[in-house]
Amino acid sequence: MGRARLTGPFTKRYPGAPEGFFAVEAAGLAWLRAAGPEAARVVGVREVNSEHIVLDRLTAVRATREAAADFGRALARTHAAGAAAFGQPPDGWTGDGFIGRQPLTLRPTADWGTFYAEQRLLPYARQARDLGTLGRTGLALVERVCGRLRGGDFDDGRAPARIHGDLWSGNVVFTAAGVVLIDPAAHGGHGLADLGMLSLFGAPHLEAVLAAYGEAAGLDPGWRDLIGLHQLQPLLVHAVSHGGAYGLQAEHTARAYV
Repeated sequence: MGRARLTGPFTKRYPGAPEGFFAVEAAGLAWLRAAGPEAARVVGVREVNSEHIVLDRLTAVRATREAAADFGRALARTHAAGAAAFGQPPDGWTGDGFIGRQPLTLRPTADWGTFYAEQRLLPYARQARDLGTLGRTGLALVERVCGRLRGGDFDDGRAPARIHGDLWSGNVVFTAAGVVLIDPAAHGGHGLADLGMLSLFGAPHLEAVLAAYGEAAGLDPGWRDLIGLHQLQPLLVHAVSHGGAYGLQAEHTARAYV
């Protein structure tokens, strides 16, 4: 299927990075790559230490609908490679991780609803409340959604997926060899988490990605109605890091799932 054309290594640095910041990224990339040759491609890692990570440099090309559809199918294969539990960290890593520069708990949990409520929604909702970027009404709505999640109302019986975890369009690079993924927050989760993130911030030929993924993954009819539920986490994360507009959007989104 070809290889991405490289122009030399790219070194990513983060002065003052917390312990494990680059190591968990490298572990996540290796875990995603281990999903198999037909799964989504990920950027190669050349070196990693406490101060930086050295990656293959990717050459971006114009996105095409065909490449987007191929990516949707490949992403479904990555998810199907699975994980031992929801919240499971990538192989070779113990402890928590990061989403962007914010902490991300990675604590294996048997059911998705409990995991999503307790590790992906409530911590960021409460932090946003403390920062003033999520109002009392918004927090109350998120808490009501979490009550339904803990009760299993949204559990669908699907096994934990091997997800990228931070799949916005900036981490989806169209190359001559096809889409290559970068900057994961990889863990065991629900596959719609990746689609929700991608849909929230937009992506080239998004509809082609979603349609190809849905067919390849054998999703039940009506799955798109749940995309907003899976967008609550990135909205709350952004409410913490980028301000109250995201808090208001999270409040509006939560209202649809109480």
